[in-house]
Amino acid sequence: MSRDVRVDSRSAVHTVLVSLFFVSGFVALLYQVIWQRLLGLVTGLDLYAVTLIVAVFMFGMGAGSFGGGAVADRLPVRRLLALFALSEAVIAVFALASTWLYHDVLYGLAVQPGASSSVLAGVGAATLLIPTFFMGMTLPVLSRALAESLTAAPSRIARLYGWNTLGAAAGAWVGSAAVIRTWGYDRSLWLGAAVNLAAAATTWWLSTRMTGGADGGSRPTAGGRARPADSGATGDVWATTPAVTVEPSGPLDQGGAAWSWRTWVALYFVSGFIALGLELVWFRMLGVILKSTAFTFPLLLGFYLLGVGGGSLIGRSLAARTRRPTRWFLVAQAAVGLYAGSSVALLIWGLRTVPQLASARAYLAQYDPIDFSFNFLELETRQVALYIGGPALLILPPTLLMGISFSLLQRGVQRNWAEVGRRVAALQTANILGSTLGTILVGVVLIDRIGTSGTLQWLTAGSGLFLALAVLDRFASHGAALRGAAAAVGLAVAVGTAWAIPSAPTFWGQLHAVPESRIIHQEDGTGVAVLTSPDPFFRRRTDVYVNGLGQSTIPFDGVHSFLGLVPALLHAAPKRIAIIGLGSGDTWYSAAGRAETEVIKCVEIIGGQIQTLRELHARTGYVGLGTLFSDPRFMFTVGDGRRLVMQSEAPYDIIEADALRPSSAYSGNLYSREYFELLRDRLAPGGLAVTWVPTPRIQETFASVFPHVAEVTPMLIGSNQAIVFDPAAVRARATRPETARHYAQAGIDLEKHLADLVSTFRHVSQGLAPATVPEHLLNTDLFPRDELRAR
Repeated sequence: MSRDVRVDSRSAVHTVLVSLFFVSGFVALLYQVIWQRLLGLVTGLDLYAVTLIVAVFMFGMGAGSFGGGAVADRLPVRRLLALFALSEAVIAVFALASTWLYHDVLYGLAVQPGASSSVLAGVGAATLLIPTFFMGMTLPVLSRALAESLTAAPSRIARLYGWNTLGAAAGAWVGSAAVIRTWGYDRSLWLGAAVNLAAAATTWWLSTRMTGGADGGSRPTAGGRARPADSGATGDVWATTPAVTVEPSGPLDQGGAAWSWRTWVALYFVSGFIALGLELVWFRMLGVILKSTAFTFPLLLGFYLLGVGGGSLIGRSLAARTRRPTRWFLVAQAAVGLYAGSSVALLIWGLRTVPQLASARAYLAQYDPIDFSFNFLELETRQVALYIGGPALLILPPTLLMGISFSLLQRGVQRNWAEVGRRVAALQTANILGSTLGTILVGVVLIDRIGTSGTLQWLTAGSGLFLALAVLDRFASHGAALRGAAAAVGLAVAVGTAWAIPSAPTFWGQLHAVPESRIIHQEDGTGVAVLTSPDPFFRRRTDVYVNGLGQSTIPFDGVHSFLGLVPALLHAAPKRIAIIGLGSGDTWYSAAGRAETEVIKCVEIIGGQIQTLRELHARTGYVGLGTLFSDPRFMFTVGDGRRLVMQSEAPYDIIEADALRPSSAYSGNLYSREYFELLRDRLAPGGLAVTWVPTPRIQETFASVFPHVAEVTPMLIGSNQAIVFDPAAVRARATRPETARHYAQAGIDLEKHLADLVSTFRHVSQGLAPATVPEHLLNTDLFPRDELRAR
């Protein structure tokens, strides 16, 4: 294309740049999901590791926003577009290198014996600052480039922010349900990088076609007045922008309370804190309701971002019509918390008292989740109500208000053409830093100490700050007594709404469809552990739930007992055993039936689960549970199971992950080829690695790693040496007095399990080199196909 081509349509260029910002938001969310997954292999997926990753990601964006604002008002439009193009290019390059960095290098080092995974985790998290800095820079840079005039700036900023956030919502939904599910993590990064590079190239091309004046656009003078570039026959989109004088500084709401610019920055910091806190509350609560699967997080995040982005676009027209945008910003922010608290209180009340919600109660009481169809045309009514209706009612209204409040605040504080970029950046940085603090304080402290319902109460009450300030602004011209009384009423409304939110036993009881008398629960920052029983004294069957999903039952017996005792009886002398996942404690207990066993470690990522079992034992005296707490061989730790194995220096005779649904969130980390290779490398000579086998792909993946494989339905057992199966020897081990007594005292039918072991055992491979299996038949860290339900 010749150099004399000119960009001559201002509207068309705006549309192109907004479209590019939309797809930039799409791939940014895609990256967030993938990078968190890849880094989780190094850091683990416990509370503190995930909090670290999210906090660093957000801090990087905040720093980038601050940096973008520092330069946005000093550069001409051409250079701003070039800077946007550079940012997109840097993000693309990092995306292309990230699989090598996180999986090949950092994870490769982390699995080496003696490696300091904490140091590697810190290094990995720190590298996120590179792409997130450039992500954060893009909004203030592009906002200043497209603003054109002070009058147009708030609307243009809201438009950019709205479409970028809607792009992120699309990234959450389409990226997870289609892109990652089809391409896996590695190739999805390639696709994202291609999008970023296309955006960079397009923006760079536009910047080179801007030939107005020496700078290619207008820039503010020292006095704050915009100086247009030479507008003579240049074709520069912004070349004809007239000079824009600085409107008088100070609040736009003449006659209202005169709060300073710094006050609004501080309030938007608080807004970010509350918004992120509510996000964590909604995700915890709806994660339990939806009985958490691999797609719960992107589904809910998509609703959150849809509301914020859509609200910002709606707020453009509302802000343009209101004379007092900052007052309405305060009202909108107050309504966010009030709606969040009242909607949850109303939901719990309805589950307790409304007969028409009987079907909802029946679903909440069930053990398994409702399957989710990716073909929306095939969704049943109850699937629509559960996966779309519920999240939409709880999340969309308050997030729409969040987005509207962004537009209102931009309309209220953009008072100086020379500071448009800096003010966008300052507000965005404050909001992101507030969200970062919310990630840490709400996720690690508040939910951990006072639970989800208690945290929601405090966040709802905190929204009273915005309501009180809105009332003070409304009555600014009245006497101090009236202003104080009005503000007190506003605070009272917020506190009253918070008081209506039920306490934790009622809250979690209703979300598991049982009264408070039939629930034992523990909640901390890692998750929610719940025991329910038809008997208020828990003397009959007790169901174990983790994050809403049924895991196992008490008293012991059944598949979990079988999973635990089979490898213990097959191994000649299992001294050291590691069990990943606690559940009811059945697998952990059943693996400890041999007197030769010296240590049997159990690692569980949900910290409160062990406490529920302690309380159940205190109520019932069940011997199976009591042994877990009295026998010194049993050792328990809270954390990521794969990371525990990775950090172990001493080998194990048995390593087993308790049965885990392949569709559960992050289940792919315990069904991947790399995980099975880790088990193989951490086994003592003749040691046994055990996995439940719910899918053919898991069977193929496991068999591709171990030279010796045996099947005992429903599990596979792998080893680095021949797996000797002698039924007589197995029976002799089982009938030793201490072993028989161990299983009998817990009510485990050892004879039945022995018969099942003998009848179903078969050798799958004996000493042969694992066959080469096509990639599409395997689960890998970079493509956990079963978890993603890929074809």
